[in-house]
Formats: sequence, C-alpha cells, structure tokens
Amino acid sequence: MTEQGRIGPPSGEWGEIDCAESIHSLYGYLDGELTDERRRELEAHLDYCAPCVEKYEFEAELRRVIADRCKDRVPDELRDRVAKAIDHERLKSKS
Repeated sequence: MTEQGRIGPPSGEWGEIDCAESIHSLYGYLDGELTDERRRELEAHLDYCAPCVEKYEFEAELRRVIADRCKDRVPDELRDRVAKAIDHERLKSKS
C-alpha cells in the first residue's frame, strides 16, 4: 500500500485523487454528476484502491436493491379513478 491508502502507481501517474476525495466523489459518480475529467480520475483511483472499490461496490449495490425493492404499485382502482377525474376535468374545461 502506498500514500493515502493507494495501491498502484505513484501519485501523478493516474491522477491526484486520494481516498478521501474518492469517497467524497463517489455519490456524484453514481449519479452521473461528475465532469469527464473528475470521472476519469475517480476511475483511475478505483482501478488501484481496493478499499475504495469495496465502498463503491457497496453503494452501487445498495442503490440497485433500493431501486428494485422500492417500487410502489398503484392499485388499478386508484389508477382508474384518477384517469376518470382527469377526463372529467378536461370535459369541464372544454365546456
């Protein structure tokens, strides 16, 4: 292991991002909010830093589980009532 928890090439060969910056940037990365340069720096860091990769994999998996399990289903009856109410309001506004 090298400086700041890095594993791999010395500083400067794959960016100037350390573990603290990596973790801080992780959520922006997962949300697709990083600049291309910052994304490349983080990916380079993740290529060589096992602890940060573990954190990334955990956060990515957590997001997948939440997305898969937190899907509310709207009952058909409610959907029908809402559609009828919208149709009724449209007809009223045309009159």
